[in-house]
Amino acid sequence: MGENSKNILVIGYGNDLRSDDAVGQKVANAIASEELPDVTSLCVHQLTPELAAFLATADLAIFIDACYASICENVRVQAIAPTNSTAIGGHTGDPQSLLALTQALYNRVPNAWWVTIPGTNFELSDRLSPIAERGIQIALEQIYHLMKLGKVELCMKLE
Repeated sequence: MGENSKNILVIGYGNDLRSDDAVGQKVANAIASEELPDVTSLCVHQLTPELAAFLATADLAIFIDACYASICENVRVQAIAPTNSTAIGGHTGDPQSLLALTQALYNRVPNAWWVTIPGTNFELSDRLSPIAERGIQIALEQIYHLMKLGKVELCMKLE
């Protein structure tokens, strides 16, 4: 990494054996395959406390997960911050809690975004529903836009 490089961390999570729940990992895999400079893309089943070490060195973090289409019909991108709680454990962890843990352990958190992709099928399968397939493409476009904006904002802070 260069002196002015920005460390971007992408974390796609979900169960890749449960159809649409795999969208987070699929997006993270697509980003990893691009081999972008200064971008680390992780695919995990769930958010675990060990990820705090990666977040502590990131300037920008993007979490990617599936959501029920009945709750959110479109790909949603939202800025997130640490919660007041440091409770994180196994399946109950969420990005805000992981950021809070990072803050507590390392006294540092990156700017963070949470991208959720709607899905309709969370049964055992390796196939995605059409809404999840479309959501992956939309999410990738929005994530690349976030990474571009993130690099510009971080460069402006350093100047």
